[in-house]
Amino acid sequence: MAETPPSSSPSPSPRRLWIGVAIGIVALGIFGAITEDVVNREPLTRFDTTLLESLHRSATPGGLKLFAVISQVGSPLVMSVLALAGVLLLAVRREWIMLGGWVVAFAGGSLLDHWLKVAIHRPRPPYAPALLQQASWSFPSGHAMGSLVGYGMLAYVLLALAPRTRRFQWLIVSGSALLIIAIGVSRLYLGVHYFSDVVGGYAAGVLWLSVCITGVEMGRRRQRQRLATVT
Repeated sequence: MAETPPSSSPSPSPRRLWIGVAIGIVALGIFGAITEDVVNREPLTRFDTTLLESLHRSATPGGLKLFAVISQVGSPLVMSVLALAGVLLLAVRREWIMLGGWVVAFAGGSLLDHWLKVAIHRPRPPYAPALLQQASWSFPSGHAMGSLVGYGMLAYVLLALAPRTRRFQWLIVSGSALLIIAIGVSRLYLGVHYFSDVVGGYAAGVLWLSVCITGVEMGRRRQRQRLATVT
């Protein structure tokens, strides 16, 4: 069987791998600290309540409609559509290592979010039942974690496979970051999550995303080394 031709993107470097590991370690520390505060009901949870009430008092019908739309961009349905589209695109391009990382990122992120919610079982804010059709635990925010993993993986794939001009890189990174932040803010404004839920979701998302991207980078590096040896 013929070898799959290597991607036209630059070869992964050890420096990028170590950066991914470092980011994952930092994210793990942040997530652990936030989780400890939530479980022990330390000062962060009092800030959660203060911010929740402040946003609830200032909320307007127009603002609620706007943030409800933004929130849908990070919903499980949209993430599922994004995941399927990515699978089809990467399969067509025969980027098998990235495809594996893509599937693991989405599927594993969803399972991790569910497990953390069940393990920590933090109740939702009192305003959540009015907007949520199905009851679920609050920590971490699935929208925050899912959007960071999903749109973070999308940004990574685009940067790895598309032309790497500085303008393109800036647009992808800044656009993804703004969208992810907007989704997190929408969950706060709608009153369906506390601040620590959203930040905890981001930290868990960064941790899982760094694991997946580091794994993909290692796989791509080994593939290039193997192909270089063969040729």
